[in-house]
Amino acid sequence: MIASKTYAMKTKKGSIMKIVREHYLRDDIWCGSELCSQCQASTHVLQKEPKSQSELVKESHYIIPDTNVILHQMDILEDPVFQNVILLQTVLKEVAHRHSSSYYRLKKIWSNKDRHFYVFINEHHKDTFVERDKGESINDRNDRAIRTATKWYMTHLCKYCSSQPVNIVFLTNDKENLEKAREEGLKAFSLIEYINCIKHRPDLMDKLALLSEESVSKQIGTKDELYPMHLTLQDIHAGIKTGKLLHGKFQAMRENATKGFVFISDSGDETDYVVVNGKKNINRAIHDDMVAVELLSEEEMKIISGDVKSLKENKPFGKIVGIIKRNWRAYSGILEQTRNENDRKQIFVPLEKRIPKIKIETRQAKQLLNKRIIVRIDSWPRNSAYPLGHYVEILGEIGDKKTETSAILVENDIPNQSFSQAVLDCLPSLPWLITEEDVKSRTDLRNLEICSIDPPGCTDIDDALHCRCLKNGKYEVGVHIADVSHFIKPSTAIDNEAALRGNTVYLVDKRIDMVPELLSSNLCSLRANEDRFAFSCIWEMDSEANILKTSYKKTIIRSKIAFTYEEAQCVIEDKKNTSSLAKSLRKLNNFAKILKQKRMDEGALTLSSNEIKFSLDEETQDPIATVDKQFRETNSLVEEFMLLANISVACFIVEAFPEFALLRRHPTPPTGNFEPLIKAGLAKGFTIEVDNGKKLSESLENCVLKDNPYFNTMMRMKATRCMTQALYFCSGTLPEKEYFHYGLAVPIYTHFTSPIRRYSDIIVHRLLATALEVATAYPTLINKKALQELCNNLNYRHKKAQDAGRSSVTLYMHLLLKDKIIEEDGYIFSVGENALMILLPKYGLETKLNLKMELNTSIFTYNEEEMSHTANGVTLSIFDPVTIQIHIDRSNIQHPYIQAQLVKPFIEGFSVPSIVEGGPPKKKRKTK
Repeated sequence: MIASKTYAMKTKKGSIMKIVREHYLRDDIWCGSELCSQCQASTHVLQKEPKSQSELVKESHYIIPDTNVILHQMDILEDPVFQNVILLQTVLKEVAHRHSSSYYRLKKIWSNKDRHFYVFINEHHKDTFVERDKGESINDRNDRAIRTATKWYMTHLCKYCSSQPVNIVFLTNDKENLEKAREEGLKAFSLIEYINCIKHRPDLMDKLALLSEESVSKQIGTKDELYPMHLTLQDIHAGIKTGKLLHGKFQAMRENATKGFVFISDSGDETDYVVVNGKKNINRAIHDDMVAVELLSEEEMKIISGDVKSLKENKPFGKIVGIIKRNWRAYSGILEQTRNENDRKQIFVPLEKRIPKIKIETRQAKQLLNKRIIVRIDSWPRNSAYPLGHYVEILGEIGDKKTETSAILVENDIPNQSFSQAVLDCLPSLPWLITEEDVKSRTDLRNLEICSIDPPGCTDIDDALHCRCLKNGKYEVGVHIADVSHFIKPSTAIDNEAALRGNTVYLVDKRIDMVPELLSSNLCSLRANEDRFAFSCIWEMDSEANILKTSYKKTIIRSKIAFTYEEAQCVIEDKKNTSSLAKSLRKLNNFAKILKQKRMDEGALTLSSNEIKFSLDEETQDPIATVDKQFRETNSLVEEFMLLANISVACFIVEAFPEFALLRRHPTPPTGNFEPLIKAGLAKGFTIEVDNGKKLSESLENCVLKDNPYFNTMMRMKATRCMTQALYFCSGTLPEKEYFHYGLAVPIYTHFTSPIRRYSDIIVHRLLATALEVATAYPTLINKKALQELCNNLNYRHKKAQDAGRSSVTLYMHLLLKDKIIEEDGYIFSVGENALMILLPKYGLETKLNLKMELNTSIFTYNEEEMSHTANGVTLSIFDPVTIQIHIDRSNIQHPYIQAQLVKPFIEGFSVPSIVEGGPPKKKRKTK
């Protein structure tokens, strides 16, 4: 059936043109209920006997929420108490358009078969489709469409459910829509009415987002306007167009949410920002919000001039005048300890210091005190000192390992729920066997001496290698990468989930997989002595590692052995081992050395970091000790061939798809980034040249002190911190000169070699397969805008994964040091006006040594040029060796920190006695 509507439109020349719009309608869209005797659906989602949870409607019923409920009350809908819910197509389209993250959360719910959420395509049903009336707003038309579909369900189920009646309950928070629904005879309620009558779950009322004017004013309790009014989006866009306003992302200072910076969008320069100082100038913006900013006038500048010294110099000051997009998320934290536990109104203190305190209303404050909980922000009215929010859930006891790990995932926005049934349904069934058709469609390399080299305990093996001598005297070298794209088809539930997660996240004691374990640790993992699908990059090389020929093939491989780095190193060094596999590893190792030297000659950087690993108790998984990361030649062997494969594939896909290749660039750092490195070098008599990567590499190579073997490592660590972030991007969005990867010193680069743990690599595999004509492109693969949006998410997820990993290390370091005082040797890594940062290599740890003591006094004299402090004839200079004592200070229960005290060199009136040489420590010196 086709519904059509004709429109008359006058052209520029004055003639009338008719436009006919057609809408296809069907009569075979089923209601989804097990009770219905009419609809012939193969599966019924809505249950026969839906149990009523709310005393407001005691009869069995299905629920239909409108768009407003889903957009603003997802924390309520995610609760398992809500089942047998009908999601209308009209609502889903609105949610997807207005708030993609809410749509994703909703999709997770309806993918869970235990929740019985049913999607009804009302826009294409012949009895539920409604035309938009003349002069009717889109919003009003959609509200009418939702009411029409609700009415149809009531009639339909009453007619065809002969066994027992079932009601339809319509939930909306829109006052006008609610009144119209009741006038039309629908059983309609506001969400607050409905959940207030779920008597066995009083906690649900705490999860209700406060959005109505009545509830907000009740929560605030004041009408005084504390903040300026925000400009409308229309006014913001007009201001940006005329140049009166700038726009970008607001980043609050880490230790003070009332100061921060707006990094200007589209400038292409990460040092281009406006300083924003003070609550009124920040004007209710929250860290990570997209905002509009207006530069301050000279008069306004005078008001804040007294505080300018505490912020970065030579940058314009501004005030935030409007919000372009809120980037609020779930926040973990605690209730303020000073509040009365019987008071419903409580102040929530976020774990992230850049987020302001949040006012919530809860009926369970007594149970929430001293617990780590999750809260979401709902609004921030002009007359409220704090943003208003609502309680979501308890994570657990503060300080508990499991609780704090959960908080890390929340704070870094890491999707870590179990994979939905829809995702699991995409997996192949077991036993999985390679068919004759598979063998015919791929190059069979199972006869080759292929091996993998990974860290101990690695189960998600992405890559394997081989090397053999050819009859012509040349060498064949192959990098074989898990063919994850064979199992993950575009636009499926598993593909969408992997794209959202972006990458696997590695914490100290666990990993959060990008794809289900059946793929990550089994069918895709290139395990030894098992047939596996691979995407292989194969080179023909001469004895000097020059590439003579390159080919790419979909293959079947059978790895002969899964080495650890140490095992592979032992094989290489064992001269008695003359097996073909040993010869292959030795040749690969020789080639890797040549390839690395070529990169170094081009200016590639060798940087360093203070990463460490923990030895964990087998039963409790608590940290026992730190373990040095061992770097062997085999680490470099694998790295060099993975880099080479990534570079080769990047060249190939960009030639095939100049506008649609997914690449990875590393922007050249601004010269100002290198200032701390240059000053540190000068303090020890070294000149650091930073004109280009090659000069920087050579300068770092020369940074050697005979009496300090760790000096070069520390300089390379400082250089690492000068770098910009490497980024994924779509080739068609930037000029070719900006493809450059500064750290690797290569003109083009991508990620191809880790598709089990990076979604970027899956896309690159698809591009490569399409270029080789062994697969066909799909719309979003060759869509520049869609690909760049994907890259933006991948960049975000990559950074969050890194942050989560670091936070996990910090958590485990605190657990290791719990209730201990440790004395350890280290180095002065940086020198500030009132403190030193001490690096402890054994623990991969940097900790602050405060130089100010009680009553804010200090016995030290600071020399900024020489980067040193002197007291009582003793000088502490950058990179000097020191011995310190450290312990965990837990006076702030939410932010315990490592407190350091100096042991050596001994400074009278400042240092503390050694617990190693002088027995138990005496009373500790108090620092500010």
